[in-house]
Amino acid sequence: MAKVQKSSSGSSGRSKSISKASSKPKKKSSLPAPPPQRGGVELVDPRVQAQMKLYEEAMSLFHQQKFQRSKQELEKVLEGPSKELADRARTHLRIVEQRMKPSAEQNPKSPEEHYQRGVAMMNLGRWDEARESLEKARKLAPKLDHVHYALAALDCLTGEADSAMANLKIAIELRPANRFHARNDEDFAFLQEDPRFTELLYPEKDGYAG
Repeated sequence: MAKVQKSSSGSSGRSKSISKASSKPKKKSSLPAPPPQRGGVELVDPRVQAQMKLYEEAMSLFHQQKFQRSKQELEKVLEGPSKELADRARTHLRIVEQRMKPSAEQNPKSPEEHYQRGVAMMNLGRWDEARESLEKARKLAPKLDHVHYALAALDCLTGEADSAMANLKIAIELRPANRFHARNDEDFAFLQEDPRFTELLYPEKDGYAG
């Protein structure tokens, strides 16, 4: 008789449960979004924001060629937390210091050279030397608006209202944009209460005054 083969119930009946590796879903990255940047500088930290404001004020003064005040603001920027802003400030600080150096050994000849020296003397509070250089620049180039503008600012700093008004008027006639610069220029604070100053800087108000 043929032997009946026994099915190995141990292996077939009991199918070993294969433990599947429980693949847990990966957690999504909960990292915060990158902070807003301006020119590569992070602006989240309020200290950096304050440092950026100082830097912008310093650059505004720099472009107005008010180097002494620009230097003071740039030195404050160096103390802030942003290394990038400090590096920028350091670069402009070198330029400011260079432009503030009295050019004793230099012999200015062109109108621009006399003008630059005049502005440098203004920033150092050396009014007489500033006026001498600016007057030379005006004599050599009477159509340079920024020379008349600088003389008007110098007149204000030395308390000469009539001369300031005359020079500022010429500066605006030569370049109307000077009207808007003068509105926000602290050097003209001396003229703020002078009605002639208001009429010159805000001619559109004349229409309402009748």
